[in-house]
Amino acid sequence: MKKIISAVAVVLALSSTAHAQDFDKGVAAFGTGDYATALQELRPFAEQENPFAEQKNAAAQALLGVMYEFGQGVPQDYTEAVSWYRKAAEQGVDFAQKNLGNMYANGWGVPQDDAEAVSWYRKAAEQGFADAQHNLGFMYENGRGVIQDYTEAVSWYRRAAEQGFADAQTNLGFMYENGQGVLQDYTEAVNWYRKAAEQGLARAQFNLGNMYKNGRGVPQDYAEAVSWYRKAAEQGEAKAQTNLGLMYKNGQGVLQDYAEAVSWYRKAAEQGNAVAQANLGNMYALGRGVIQDNILAHMWFNIGGANGNEIGSENRDIIAEEMTPQDISTAQAMARDCMSSNYQNCGQ
Repeated sequence: MKKIISAVAVVLALSSTAHAQDFDKGVAAFGTGDYATALQELRPFAEQENPFAEQKNAAAQALLGVMYEFGQGVPQDYTEAVSWYRKAAEQGVDFAQKNLGNMYANGWGVPQDDAEAVSWYRKAAEQGFADAQHNLGFMYENGRGVIQDYTEAVSWYRRAAEQGFADAQTNLGFMYENGQGVLQDYTEAVNWYRKAAEQGLARAQFNLGNMYKNGRGVPQDYAEAVSWYRKAAEQGEAKAQTNLGLMYKNGQGVLQDYAEAVSWYRKAAEQGNAVAQANLGNMYALGRGVIQDNILAHMWFNIGGANGNEIGSENRDIIAEEMTPQDISTAQAMARDCMSSNYQNCGQ
C-alpha cells in the first residue's frame, strides 16, 4: 500500500480542484484503512469527467480498483476492480497499469492472458515503476506472454533492483548465481541477495544462507548460514526451516541438538515440505530428538514420498521390513489423516 499512496501523492502535487480537501481526505482514509470514508470521498472523483482534475480522477479510479480487488469497504469483485484499474491505466497511472497486468496474469476479472499482462506491465515499467519492472522481468524469465529471454529478464530485474525492490534484487541474485542472462558470478549473487535479505525478504535470507553454507561468493561460514536461515525460518520459510533443522542435526554453526532439529523439521513438514517430512521420518526411525517410533517414521517417510521425495519412498520401504502388517496399516492410515487434515492431525 505504501507504493500506492506514494503514487497518489505525486498526483496530488500535480493537480488541484475546488474539492481538493475531499480528495485528500479520501486518500488519507485509504491510507489508514478507513475504507468506508475512502469510498465515500473518492467515488465522486472517480466517476466525474473533469478535464481540470483528470489526474485526481485517475488516482481515485485506481484506488477504487484496489478496494474492489481486495474487498476493502466493498464486497470483493475482480470484474469491478478491472473496470476501475482500466480507467486509471488508460490515463497513465503506473500502479493501475501494473495492477491491471496482475489481473490479466492471474485471470482475475478477465480471461487469463499473459500477453495482455505483459503489455500493461511494460507501460508501467517504462514509467520507472519498480514493481512492474520486476513483474516484466519475471515474464521474460519464464517465457510468459513473451519469448523466454534471460538477458531481457536481467535488464528489467536490474532496473527494479537498483530502485531497492527486494524481490527484484533476489531474482537478479538468482540470475547471477545460475548464470542466466549474465555470466555466472557468485560474488554478485551474494551482493544482491544481501541487499534483499537486509530488507527482511525471507527468500533472499534463505538464499544468502545457502551461499554461506556452500561457500559460494563468500568464505564458507556455517554460523553465518545458520543466522540467515534462522531469520527466514522465523518468517515461516519452509526451506529455511528444513535447512536450519539440518544444521542442528549435524552440529554445523550451532551445537548439535536433535530436539531442535526435530522442531524445525516439523515446522517445515507441516507446511508440506517433502524434504523436511522425510528428514522427520529419519529422526523417528533413529530415535533422535524424539522417542523412536517406526509407525511415525513410516508415516512421515510415506508422506514425503507422496510429495515427491524419493529418499522418503525408499526409507518407507526399508522400515516396513521391520514392521508388522498391522503397524504398516496403522502408519498408512495416519498418513492419510495427516495429509487430509493439511498436516494438522499427524499423530505426534
